[in-house]
Amino acid sequence: MISVIIVNYNKKDLLKRCLDSVRGQGFKDIEIIVVDNASPDDSVEMVRMYYPEAKLIWNTRNLLFCKAYNQGIDASKGNFIVCLNNDVVLDKDYLKEALFAIGLDNRIGMVSGKILRVDKKTIDSAGLFLGKNRKPIERGYGKQDEAQYEKPGYVFGVSGACAFFRRSILMDIKDENGYFDERFGMYYEDLDLCWRAQKKGWKAYYYPKAVAYHVRSATAVGRIGIKKINLPYLTDSLKRMYIKNRYLCMKKNDSLRGILLNLPFIICYEMKIWLYMFFNLALKSSQEIFLDRDKKT
Repeated sequence: MISVIIVNYNKKDLLKRCLDSVRGQGFKDIEIIVVDNASPDDSVEMVRMYYPEAKLIWNTRNLLFCKAYNQGIDASKGNFIVCLNNDVVLDKDYLKEALFAIGLDNRIGMVSGKILRVDKKTIDSAGLFLGKNRKPIERGYGKQDEAQYEKPGYVFGVSGACAFFRRSILMDIKDENGYFDERFGMYYEDLDLCWRAQKKGWKAYYYPKAVAYHVRSATAVGRIGIKKINLPYLTDSLKRMYIKNRYLCMKKNDSLRGILLNLPFIICYEMKIWLYMFFNLALKSSQEIFLDRDKKT
């Protein structure tokens, strides 16, 4: 059995498309689990009405991704587990192809398919890698799909948008903070999980015949257009979470040797992040001054 776990917050239409793609899989031994993070729209009612086969976990507040995925994993029964964002649509043979790939080697604990944008021409991820600057790198991100990533092979990890796992890898890496580290909430949680798995000897495999389509950042909000920073265009608290999680991920997983070898790249990225944060704060302060002046006049 494959357990497909979908975390949802207030995206009923996207969730329906996602569930339809799971229901339409050629592989039929599937358990569907929807974890809803207190959506104010009619997502829960829609699942109950149109997808009665789905197991529904309905939270009374938004627990973000890590806690919600952990709830779904604990409730699942499958030998294999797919953690799926609600803005992803699976090709009809995705599960069959991913299952084939994970069976190629007992050391393979996670599989990444080829994830395209909804235009079916732009690559969203062809496997997750650890950048020298210690940020997650989605291979091929934003490039046109010109069959340059048609060769299967080992990668560092899998994108959290559409991740196929053996249950045994999740059991092996689980600690007091869960399968996904619940301190992260969201951002860097997939890199952290994959990094922990690599340190325990597990492998990640990219298999391009497993295809999925992703509405990038639809489950969050989109991103600012600053090259190679790509910070979420969110509230200040979530921006702080993004940066905090970067440091937490490095602290948990990196070695002194790894940090020293890549220090120039790390420092360069740190400068970009903090320059952005400084100018963002300055812009906000100037906007507040002008608004205050407008009120007085």
